[in-house]
Amino acid sequence: MINAPEATSTRPYLIRALYEWCTDNGFTPYLAVSVNDSVQVPREYVKDGEIVLNISFDATSSLQLGNDFIEFKGRFAGTARDIMVPVNQVIAIYARENGQGMAFPLGPPHGVNATASSSTNLVSVRDAAAPATPEIKAVKLASVESERRTNEPGDEPDPPRSPSTSPRPALKRVK
Repeated sequence: MINAPEATSTRPYLIRALYEWCTDNGFTPYLAVSVNDSVQVPREYVKDGEIVLNISFDATSSLQLGNDFIEFKGRFAGTARDIMVPVNQVIAIYARENGQGMAFPLGPPHGVNATASSSTNLVSVRDAAAPATPEIKAVKLASVESERRTNEPGDEPDPPRSPSTSPRPALKRVK
């Protein structure tokens, strides 16, 4: 029996790819992070154990999207802060403008178990102001039209689509 060497996690590669896709298309890449003792972020901005970070070129300095850590300098209320996030604490990366991106389950930082099916859960993050939840229970494919009908009272409606474009399906997180 041949034993294959243990593969590295696909998570850092997918994060870099989606970051590049966002920047190439003029979108603002946001990173949703589950905060624990290994995460270096301003704690006063952490809500419910999570923080959402703008990692665009304009919002960061010295951004490094490494295999183990994401590091950069960012401004919070005008004060420069050093930010360091272990890649395994990243919950999602998505474009602020349209919510397209990818969510990741929290789990082992490396290894085959962390790379195969668990790193490829796609979601559409509709509300950029609200961070993603760390535990993804299900992902449902829903059309944009049906999603508009399920908005809570008081939610702002999506902008109207032009008649020439048909509604595209979007992935929606179901809790």
